[in-house]
Amino acid sequence: MTRPAPAHRIALLAFPGIRAFDVSVITEVWGADRTDRAVPAFELRRVAVGPDPVPMRGGLALTPDRTLAWLPRAELILVPGLDDHVTTAPQPMLAALRRAHARGTTIAALCGGAFTLAQAGLLDGRRALTHWALADLLRARHPRVRVEADALFVEDGNVWTSAGTAAGIDLCLHLVRTAHGAEAAAAIARSMVTAPFRTGTQAQFIEHPTPHADRDMDALAEVRAYALAHLDEPLTVAALAARAGMSPRSFARHFASATGTTPLRWLLGHRIAAAQKLLERTDLPMPEIARRSGFGSEVTMRQHFASHLATSPHAYRTSFAAPGRAA
Repeated sequence: MTRPAPAHRIALLAFPGIRAFDVSVITEVWGADRTDRAVPAFELRRVAVGPDPVPMRGGLALTPDRTLAWLPRAELILVPGLDDHVTTAPQPMLAALRRAHARGTTIAALCGGAFTLAQAGLLDGRRALTHWALADLLRARHPRVRVEADALFVEDGNVWTSAGTAAGIDLCLHLVRTAHGAEAAAAIARSMVTAPFRTGTQAQFIEHPTPHADRDMDALAEVRAYALAHLDEPLTVAALAARAGMSPRSFARHFASATGTTPLRWLLGHRIAAAQKLLERTDLPMPEIARRSGFGSEVTMRQHFASHLATSPHAYRTSFAAPGRAA
């Protein structure tokens, strides 16, 4: 009889001042049993300094089920954001974070959780993100942190940080995708009724669209839907711009405003995702996967996998191919 694989151990750090939204996101991603949908088993533990309930805003409280003594067992440590972004985490927790990082444990902070990692000294000299409205505060309070603003999440030295609020969902799904494959992340995303991944940066959310921009957004949405249905075709910016009824320059500008990235980078992200799905679900040969996902050649697909996923298509298939996949 085959024994089930051990559950992957995840720690949610709990201390007064953490945001209920981020706790809910972490719990939704790693706290639900989705093994019937080919998602690995997770053991999510709420880790605090002591056993007392942790107060959160709105009259909520989170009851820990483990203390810091359990933290060395965790394979991934998650730090929620903060209601008050200058809240200081308990010193024993900051020390435990430093020890975990020294052990090589992956640590990820959602939104304002970057302030907690900065308090622990884990972001000194590293690139980091937080909500765009908090970037200046993070720079001012922690000048050794290299605060960025042009991504939804970023990794530096096995420490992950994310942009504001919903970008925490993007980071959590990316962590699942990196460790367990695109199909597992997609299954979780489908159950949450959210996108498996979003391209672009949080810059797209800083300015409010005008009514004219809303009309442009409708045209761009139709073009993006068309592009996703024709990824195997040689899509050019000029052709997509013509479909939107814009000049290439105007199209590129409006596209970047709407998505936070360029049309070609957006296409590349979706082509990589399409190739990942085919590698996981099918036994198709590499040249056919490259063709269907729009790379044109296996060499080009291999180059993009190396630069964006730090692996090869062959290695990805070996790690994440589903049993009984179709040709």
